[in-house]
Formats: sequence, C-alpha cells, structure tokens
Amino acid sequence: MKEQPKTGIRDRWNKHAHALFTPFLHYFRSRRKRLFFQLINPDVKERILDVGGYHWFWIGMGCGNPVTCLNIAMPKLDESVPERYQYVVADGRALPYPDDRVELVFSNSVIEHLGSYEEQQRFASEIRRVGKSYWVQTPNRWFPVEPHLLTPFIHYLPRGIQRYLIRWFTIGGLVIRPSRERVDAFLRNVRLLTEQEMKELFPDSTIICERFLGLKKSFIAVKRHKDPGVGVHPVNCDEA
Repeated sequence: MKEQPKTGIRDRWNKHAHALFTPFLHYFRSRRKRLFFQLINPDVKERILDVGGYHWFWIGMGCGNPVTCLNIAMPKLDESVPERYQYVVADGRALPYPDDRVELVFSNSVIEHLGSYEEQQRFASEIRRVGKSYWVQTPNRWFPVEPHLLTPFIHYLPRGIQRYLIRWFTIGGLVIRPSRERVDAFLRNVRLLTEQEMKELFPDSTIICERFLGLKKSFIAVKRHKDPGVGVHPVNCDEA
C-alpha cells in the first residue's frame, strides 16, 4: 500500500514557521505603514490603485481610503469585503487608465516577480504613466537574506545550484517541499532589484531605504504630486 504523505508534520512545520516569522512581518509592516502615511499622507477621499495587492493588506494598514486592487486574476471573495475595496482584472504592465489619471499608485513587493528587467521596465513605465503619485516597494538584491526563501546568501549563487538547494536547504523548502516545477517557476519569475536599477526604473522619484540591522533591506520609490505636510521630506538612501 502506498505510504500516505505526512501532512501532520508539514502542518506543524507551517504553523511553527508562521509563528516564527509573524513578529518580523508585523514589525516591518508597522514601520512601512508609519512611513507611508508620513511621506504620502493621502487625502482620505483619494482612491488608491494597488497594483498586485489585496484588500486585506489595507485593512492591516488601517487606511480609510477607497482602494482598487488590480491583479491578473480575480481572487475568491466573500460578502465580508468592505464596499470601499474594488477589484480590477488587468496586467500591471498594461494599466487600463489614461495618463496622469490615478491619484496614487501603490505596489508592494510585486515588481521583483516579473522575471526580467525588460518586464520590470514595462511595469515601472506604466506606474509612472498613470500615477500622479506613486509608492513602489521591493526587496534589495544585496540584502543577505532572500525574502521569499527566508535563507541567507542563496540568491547570490548560480541558478543551477539554487535549483537544488531551494528544495532541501532553505527554510521555505523545508516547510513546503516544492516540486522541481515550482522551483523552476520561482527561478524564472523572481528577479530582485538593486538600488541603481530602482533609480533607473523610477528616475522621477526619491529612492528611500528600509533598513534592518543597519543594512538596506528594501527600496521604496516615492513620487508625490503634493506636499504631504510641513517639514515632511523623504530621506533618500544616500542620505539615510
């Protein structure tokens, strides 16, 4: 008789891994929330276009603005979703809006999932085209811990070595034990960005840094079409 998968062990791994990293997620999200409202300070009536995001992120942010979440597929929703959240099915590389029509475009940890620099250029160009203001966050390629695999230094290695190590020697691999096909898809789709590339992709923005233990953990491209308040100015990575 075929041995049944040990789902109980995997479930316990998932539970413990989630418990381990949840405090860090809450920590960085609360910091990002404060930074967002400090630097952008959107008017409560302004609709935010979240490219690649979901409404539960904004519930966690404590933001009262109306939000349109744009994704390539519609998620499963129930009647509990507040009315101020809307969903649009479209591609972030071809946004269905006229130039300078959106008050604020927001994107959190999406641009690194587009596979190639050319596709990232398309994505960035569309955000800059439609957004009067924008906020685009992405992990730093040179931060020592790969944020999706939760493992240090693996993203610096050749792809062939990564392909083997992801399944057997990463925290993410130990938790979910991905198939070879899933590992290959990850390697095709995830391309982390450097600070210089973010500057090239968003030349009309200020690039600011999220830091952890003094290291640049992630970058945020910020452009504002209005002053958020007296004495509030973004500090770029070179000044921070």
